Order: sequence, then structure tokens, then C-alpha cells
Amino acid sequence: MTQPETSRSSGLGDLEPGTRQRAQLSVRIADIAWSALFAVVALWALWSSLDALRGTATWGYCAVAWVLLAVALTARFLTARRRARK
Repeated sequence: MTQPETSRSSGLGDLEPGTRQRAQLSVRIADIAWSALFAVVALWALWSSLDALRGTATWGYCAVAWVLLAVALTARFLTARRRARK
């Protein structure tokens, strides 16, 4: 059986230049990168907080982790907000 051809078939693949998927690719990669960064920093902040409470780590690592988490969350929020305006 052959697949029915669509009336809008241009012969371009999904990620060829000029397609909608290609235009959205950088945004999707940035979303994945920010999500991964946020997850790593959040785990580091929680781990360092638990270690600081147990007395096995310094409070400096804990403070730096929470500041970086706040910066990553703020940047992610502002990026999503800026994209929604467009």
C-alpha cells in the first residue's frame, strides 16, 4: 500500500531549512537545556542543604547552590514570558 500524498507536500523533510520544525528547533533545544540545568542545580541545592544541616558541608556551598537555583529559575521564567509575548 502506498501512503496518500498530501496536497501541501513540498518534498522537504522535517528539519530542512524553511520548515516550521527547523524554526522551532533552537527553542526546543534551549528548553531542554534550561530544564536540565534547573534539575541539576535543584538537586545540588537540596543535597548541599541536607549536608549543611548534618554538619558535613559548609554553608557556603548551600548558599551558592540556592542563589544559582534562583538565577536559573528567574531566567527560565523571563524567557518563557518573553516568548509568550511574541
